[in-house]
Amino acid sequence: MEIEHFFQCPFCFSEISMLLDPSVSDQEYIEDCEVCCNPIQISYGMENGELHWFNASGVEQ
Repeated sequence: MEIEHFFQCPFCFSEISMLLDPSVSDQEYIEDCEVCCNPIQISYGMENGELHWFNASGVEQ
């Protein structure tokens, strides 16, 4: 079961909802903001099926 996580876009500051996979311990990828379409570097870590840490930062273009 995926975990819904809310965070703020580092570009437009809109609140974004994202589904995270708790079966993966550490994950890192780039995803575009659904509001302003700028690329966001997403990284997070899971521990025992729960979100342990999360980071969303802007990607230099």
